[in-house]
Amino acid sequence: MMMRTRTTSSTATWVFANMLVGLVLVGSLVGGSEEYMSAVGDPGMRRDSLRVAIEAWNQCNEVHQEAPDMGSPRQADCFDVLHNSKSYTKLVHRVNEKMNRLGIANATRQGLKNIDVNEYAAWKERYLGYKCQVEDKPGPWQFWMFMLKSGNLDTMAAICPKNGKKSEPFPPESRFPCFGKGCMNMPRIYHDSTSVKHYHRNRTLREVSLGHGIWMLISDATRGLSGGYHYDTRGMTKIVPKSPNFKVKFSLDIKKGGGPNGQFYLMDIGSCWKNNGKPCDGDVTTDVTRYSEMIINPSIKAWCNPQHLRLCPPYHTFSNGTRVHRTDKIRFPYYAYHVYCSPGNGEHLESHTTCAMRTAIRSLRRFCRFCLTRCGESSGIPPRKARAGLEMQEVGNLMSGGCHTLYFYQDPGTKPVERHWPSINIGAEIYISSNEVAEWIVSDFDILVPKS
Repeated sequence: MMMRTRTTSSTATWVFANMLVGLVLVGSLVGGSEEYMSAVGDPGMRRDSLRVAIEAWNQCNEVHQEAPDMGSPRQADCFDVLHNSKSYTKLVHRVNEKMNRLGIANATRQGLKNIDVNEYAAWKERYLGYKCQVEDKPGPWQFWMFMLKSGNLDTMAAICPKNGKKSEPFPPESRFPCFGKGCMNMPRIYHDSTSVKHYHRNRTLREVSLGHGIWMLISDATRGLSGGYHYDTRGMTKIVPKSPNFKVKFSLDIKKGGGPNGQFYLMDIGSCWKNNGKPCDGDVTTDVTRYSEMIINPSIKAWCNPQHLRLCPPYHTFSNGTRVHRTDKIRFPYYAYHVYCSPGNGEHLESHTTCAMRTAIRSLRRFCRFCLTRCGESSGIPPRKARAGLEMQEVGNLMSGGCHTLYFYQDPGTKPVERHWPSINIGAEIYISSNEVAEWIVSDFDILVPKS
């Protein structure tokens, strides 16, 4: 099945073109004899009866305004495969075109009063989830999610909030591309429902972007505020993985990665907790989204360096437990970090700690981006920046002991949270470009958690 978003028609190649990566990515590994089980509803993406949905966002991770003739930006392709004794195959679709075209104009007839386009999109996701839901143990699940997002920002429109509150306009900046009116419009969704003749095809994901765009495969939790969303989501992950012991497995074929500035996330894990350590509850002024993103692109430069300490986390913890401050220019692994962002409402931040963004997406956020081809040295793996690929064993070891020791800001004196990751993603961010393409194939995706 092919799904695409298109804003321009030309194409360009990337340094990772035609690279095939087969890998086992370890979230964290404790002990060698632990038995694991799948945490997702469709282990290895091998289920014939497909469950997949598509969501589209603007830069604020909101809708703001529905695109003409498209409805609310949530669609789904869910069907059951039926075979009879005469070798006849039939697809029974759970979602039809009318359902996929539902938009805010339908809200009143559906009994939804006093609801805006952003709230309607959240309702539609739950509705499609109900249509696609599969009963299972320990609980039901709904679908894989593909996210399309415009990264363009109209700085003068002041649409996106700042730290969860209304923002003020500010002059255009080069890091916030905008080609004019409509630059913040969410991507349009073009989707052909799966038919019998091609339901068995690989999931082929293609993005053509003008300016700044994101295109990801997401395994969200089936309930709750997945990865910081301020509404109840639906997804594929029926058991939310917890640090320090889970594994993520997949095969990835990157055809085109989004240009020399592209940030292809081999892994993006997301969660949400407040600075006092309490769980997020949907209050966008105090909820803080937490991300850890591993970038594969040998040509990308780390923004974190001895001359820009504010873009580095205050501390790095090595796999042996040794903690090093970012001012230690001898031992701190600057090469391991692309950029660190602290929450805008942190009341006890170290001096010169900041976020590279002047506006926040949806709510407060804090993220840490790794340069994957270089950060291995901090785990005892020699860097090979010029290589176009990674051996399976190297990738498998990179995150060993990593995601539960990464620095995430919390207020002093608060109990460190147990790190649960309700959103685990793979995909491309085409960063500030005029005409680039991202095209990639993912298969065999699975999240493994201890049976115990």
